[in-house]
Amino acid sequence: MNRIIDRLKLIFLGIFAVANVGILVWTLGWARPEEKCVVAHKWWDPSQRVCAQPVLTSDITGRMITDPAARAEALKALGRTPPPAPAKP
Repeated sequence: MNRIIDRLKLIFLGIFAVANVGILVWTLGWARPEEKCVVAHKWWDPSQRVCAQPVLTSDITGRMITDPAARAEALKALGRTPPPAPAKP
């Protein structure tokens, strides 16, 4: 009877150890990179597990967003601070 209890004890300890390693791998390999990406105001692609830097269309085309409120909102969404308004003389 003691051999059965000892064997079951080892089996349950093994399952517990494997589950803990699985949780650690999932946290460090899947959850942490997504958290870091979101905190950095970047885009996370869960299908390819890629953290991408968002780019304003105006950065590529050279055409600026003419509405100051819309531009400030777009920069805020990217994690950039809007430039200060020029001082009027």
